[in-house]
Amino acid sequence: MWALIIVLAAIIIYSVVMFFYQRRIMKTLTEEEFRSGYRKAQLVDIREPNEFENGHILGARNIPLSQFRMRIKEFRTDQPVYIYCQSGMRTGRAAQLLRKHGVKEIHDLKGGFKAWNGKIKTKK
Repeated sequence: MWALIIVLAAIIIYSVVMFFYQRRIMKTLTEEEFRSGYRKAQLVDIREPNEFENGHILGARNIPLSQFRMRIKEFRTDQPVYIYCQSGMRTGRAAQLLRKHGVKEIHDLKGGFKAWNGKIKTKK
């Protein structure tokens, strides 16, 4: 019984620490702030390819979070990175990997792609 409580407490503490770490290493931007800066940066959609094909922000390239470790060298460390996913839940993990790779300036879109009202492109 005590072991279960200790494990649950450890998981909760780890989750809280990771949440605040992720928020510290990336800046969450409103759509307006995101739109004003992403053209001068690396704009990356971290959703899976099928999500990307159903619609993405015009000019974004698709590097799914599931492929980040294999493709991390595609990111330039001397330029800001603007990332987004569907709702904003996956960007924290991506930010951790980018920071580990040496990217200093990381921004994510508040609310993710589903909160985006700007121009989009679809493959279908």
